Amino acid sequence: MSRSLETSSLKRKRPEVDPLGLVDAERAILNAIKNKKDLGIWVRDIKQETKLTDHVVNKSLKSLLARKLIKEVVNIQYKGKKHYMAVEFEPSKEVSGGVWYVDGNLDKELVNVMKQLCLRCIRVQKVATLERVHEHLKKQQVVNFEISSQHVSDILNSMVLDNEIIEVKSTGLGAYYSIPIGTVCYRFDSSPAVAKGSKLGAFASIPCGACPRISLCTPDGVISPSTCVYYTKWLNIDF
Repeated sequence: MSRSLETSSLKRKRPEVDPLGLVDAERAILNAIKNKKDLGIWVRDIKQETKLTDHVVNKSLKSLLARKLIKEVVNIQYKGKKHYMAVEFEPSKEVSGGVWYVDGNLDKELVNVMKQLCLRCIRVQKVATLERVHEHLKKQQVVNFEISSQHVSDILNSMVLDNEIIEVKSTGLGAYYSIPIGTVCYRFDSSPAVAKGSKLGAFASIPCGACPRISLCTPDGVISPSTCVYYTKWLNIDF
């Protein structure tokens, strides 16, 4: 056998060396974790995917954590279950809860501040759309992150559920004159029912919200707030 053939044979027989110095079990677990990207993976799912024993998985996880190749993350949906993620990824909103959560816990102080700012805006404007509240909060510059329309929507929806404000549809009249008819907007409600904690549906406080003809309703049309019996009764309610 020639020397070149012997050298080639030795190269084929030489075992591959992991660039990170990981053993097979560690490599298999690291790959399983990386495949989940920014969603992370539960330790039980790691065991099911790799078919490795509890002892091997636990030992390998400790090794990968020590090498700073993975990190443990809190999943707000499954706080009692340990989740792992590769260090190059940041937890998705589904995992971390987004800007409203810190280390897996709801940032109640931040939420309360945002609620007060939203409420102040709605009280001043009497009635406000999501866009108007969003613009108001951006001008306040009270947080160190960019406030999105979805962030504001999250806060407003929670305030509706807590009966702090009501969600209505614009009628185009009175306080709604500058808001297109049918547009979803928000107003402050100090009625006794709300004060006592009685829950209202999203549009239950105004008949327009449940009206199947709202899209055809115009100030001077055949279907109009000025001729609507139900709307007239609603206007006479003492809020």
